[in-house]
Amino acid sequence: MPLYLVSSPAAAAKLAAGARASAHPHRRQLLLRAPHQQCRRVFLSSSSGAERSEGRAMAAAEAGASTAPEAKLSATVVKQALISLSDKTDLANLGSGLQRLGFSIISTGGTASSLEAAGVNVTKVEEITHFPEMLDGRVKTLHPSIHGGILARRDQEHHLKALNEHGIGTFDVVVVNLYPFYDKVSSGAISFEDGIENIDIGGPTLIRAAAKNHNDVLVVVDHNDYPALLEYLEGKQDDQHFRRTLAWKAFQHVASYDSAVSEWLWKQSNKGDTFPPSFTVPLSLKSTLRYGENPHQKAAFYGDKSLSLVNAGGIATAVQHHGKEMSYNNYLDADAAWNCVSEFESPTCVVVKHTNPCGVASRQDILEAYRLAVKGDPVSAFGGIVAFNTTINEDLAREIREFRSPTDGQTRMFYEIVVAPGYTEKGLEVLKGKSKTLRILEAKRSGKGMLSLRQVNGGWLAQESDDLTPEDITFTKMSERAPEDGELSDAKFAWLCVKHVKSNAIVIAKNNCMLGMGSGQPNRLESLRIAFRKAGEEAKGAALASDAFFPFAWNDAVEEACQSGVAVIAEPGGSIRDQDAVDCCNKYGVSLLFTGVRHFRH
Repeated sequence: MPLYLVSSPAAAAKLAAGARASAHPHRRQLLLRAPHQQCRRVFLSSSSGAERSEGRAMAAAEAGASTAPEAKLSATVVKQALISLSDKTDLANLGSGLQRLGFSIISTGGTASSLEAAGVNVTKVEEITHFPEMLDGRVKTLHPSIHGGILARRDQEHHLKALNEHGIGTFDVVVVNLYPFYDKVSSGAISFEDGIENIDIGGPTLIRAAAKNHNDVLVVVDHNDYPALLEYLEGKQDDQHFRRTLAWKAFQHVASYDSAVSEWLWKQSNKGDTFPPSFTVPLSLKSTLRYGENPHQKAAFYGDKSLSLVNAGGIATAVQHHGKEMSYNNYLDADAAWNCVSEFESPTCVVVKHTNPCGVASRQDILEAYRLAVKGDPVSAFGGIVAFNTTINEDLAREIREFRSPTDGQTRMFYEIVVAPGYTEKGLEVLKGKSKTLRILEAKRSGKGMLSLRQVNGGWLAQESDDLTPEDITFTKMSERAPEDGELSDAKFAWLCVKHVKSNAIVIAKNNCMLGMGSGQPNRLESLRIAFRKAGEEAKGAALASDAFFPFAWNDAVEEACQSGVAVIAEPGGSIRDQDAVDCCNKYGVSLLFTGVRHFRH
């Protein structure tokens, strides 16, 4: 709806008369400005009801004409913008830009004060509603004079007639962002009462109203969109795609905000229940990927803005210091490597290929740990992901850069990604020299107690993350022979490794070093044979861990393991043939430990 700025009451009377004569179907709004006076609004329409309002407006204008000098009518069209912001980034530029384009700016509280301080003319909301802010700021914009002006459809004459009858002006632009609820409740300890007070009510209502009526109202919730908004308004064109994009962004903004409120309130009210009846996962696009798992699949990477993941660490929040952009498979492999290495307390190196750890070693000397991890399966390590749980200094970086494959002693090892919790300045410089494409990631240690989600067609599976470590469980001796201290330590190390290997999973380890692993086979016996083939003669006296129980022992996996010379076997137990496993281990003098915990990974 056009809003006309006139310079005197007499001029307003002339314009009112002209409006009646033109019989224009749409309402007009006048701002009456006498010298040194603020604007007053008069609403004009050709409808019979509006004519009565015009009569009253003209009478007031003519009465004021005797005290105010005549002035020429200004044809300047003024539109209205409503601005109410918690985050006032770039507010001054927005306000001055809208004012330059002829907008009359309506604003609230602190936003109005900031605009005035920047030299922007502002009309406060209470001047429109004729109602003061109340209830400690809970009620400011929740008023028909505001929402009527936002929601009215300009192509519906009865909407405009209703506005005219109640003296309500329309809004063409609504710029709103919300109380920082997410930041408040995620910043640390906050009382329930403070959390509730930081739930925005008026803001989402304004945003939703403007987004619904986006055909007539431009709604902006992100300060990054201010330049595009001003450019659009300067262009004086009606681009429905632009309007719909802003409306989508507005509804998504409110949906994400509401999901944070819902998540927080559920946890405040249901502390013992992990799975709410329904919930929303707020995802935010971080990057569009070159392709998905395969080149013919499109893909993207999203960050999860759930409150439960604040400061949770992990690959999603990692900083990339160098190298090519991350791919879909890079994210999967880097996540697997980082989750595995984050489990270890001692200095550890983990090498991953296709999400499976193919080399793991823990040593106080991290250079030695790196060499041993690669040696565990150098063929698989080539082109893999290397993860460390210690800061990479110059010496380690140089070793990573120059290390030759144990298979021939000549080929320099190639990796897709190196990930660590930190780098020294010189370490990062040296590592960057290995390859222009090497992706160098810095990540925070992955948190525990997370909700794990996995998609199936038509739904999602949710479960608690598998956070159990050897320190959380009891290794119960089932055999006649008890393991020696070193053998028990090897069993615990193998048990922690096998947790990160795809089922059916077998790991053989000794002296805090993984010697061989078998993964992803439909039967456990085949995984066991693969693990022994990789471990070779070093398997003698080593520990073997299985992610699940052995269904058969004699002439099967347990007996083959015993015959291959392992000193100790760790498995969950739970088979109806557990006694066969015990008897078999007793026959060969092998220690058998039951953990009572399974570590399936599909």
